[in-house]
Amino acid sequence: MANRLFQSFIHQMKDVIDKQFGVIDSTGTVIACSELGKIGDSLGVGLLLSAETVTDSGYTLKLISANQGESYYVFVEGEDASAGKIAAIIAISFSNIKNFYDEKYDRSSLIKNIILDNILPGDIYLKARELYFHSEVLRTVIIVRSLDHNDLSVYDVLQNLFPDKNKDFIISINETDMVLVKETGRDVGPRDIENLAASIADTLSGEFYIHAVIGIGTTVSNIKDLARSFKEAQTALEVGKVFDTEKTIISYDNLGIARLIYQLPTTLCETFLHEVFKRGSIDSLDQETLFTIQKFFENNLNVSETSRKLFVHRNTLVYRLEKIKKITGLDLRQFDHAIIFKIALMVDKYLRSNPVKY
Repeated sequence: MANRLFQSFIHQMKDVIDKQFGVIDSTGTVIACSELGKIGDSLGVGLLLSAETVTDSGYTLKLISANQGESYYVFVEGEDASAGKIAAIIAISFSNIKNFYDEKYDRSSLIKNIILDNILPGDIYLKARELYFHSEVLRTVIIVRSLDHNDLSVYDVLQNLFPDKNKDFIISINETDMVLVKETGRDVGPRDIENLAASIADTLSGEFYIHAVIGIGTTVSNIKDLARSFKEAQTALEVGKVFDTEKTIISYDNLGIARLIYQLPTTLCETFLHEVFKRGSIDSLDQETLFTIQKFFENNLNVSETSRKLFVHRNTLVYRLEKIKKITGLDLRQFDHAIIFKIALMVDKYLRSNPVKY
């Protein structure tokens, strides 16, 4: 597509410039030229990438600067100062045109527009066909959120970890969030994706001292569903920030009841807490009691095992549980009461995180 872009510009300028000129790729092959017969030929020039400006074999060559992608050189017939000026002017023009074109049409921009809902659904497949982009491929959206102010760009690290730009896409959302859209095969499961995310986190922390948390959306099979996977990865990060503060990798599939609570209106949550704690507020429970409750849940409501882990006598634990029952009216030794209390603790934690009011 860059070939057609360059050739269109050259066609408009060939009557103004009285020298033969065109564009070659990094191999020295002519991909666009004022003389159509030379397209496909090789100029036979030497180490092109060694300098921005090269004079060789009767031509002056100037590097076309671009944000990303393959390198190209403008070539102008002649090695004199006039050829150098013309090459510089054309290179600047081509650079601006190509950067604008890449920003508007390249695959990464298409992916970014999809996940941010900046493109109409009907245009997605049109752009995908135009860019020869496979729409029906399994892909997963992974958000890498940096928690540190580090001079080293997470974007650059991810680019080095996933160099295949035809399959994997690295997109910068803001100064803290980078998105990896990873192509996955049918034999790649959720555990494999979590292991991949863990390796990213380990690389960032172990080699570059960057502390990051990673949110994983669900795997989708259609390009239009990438927006949903992206929103799921965002939700995973936000829910994890409330309920799983110790975790580095948070997958949307594993959020469980926390996801349900996070999506509830705060007014409904407050009503629920008032109904559960009719006898006394949750604030009336001291830290020792809350710690006891946490351990009791971790040990599957087993009194003997919990007392052993807490290094207290079984009767002491029973006394504490009776105290909780007296304050709240809930007997944690009963499964139904334990479920209600567990959900109430999570709801209280959610409200304390100051969510946006509905």
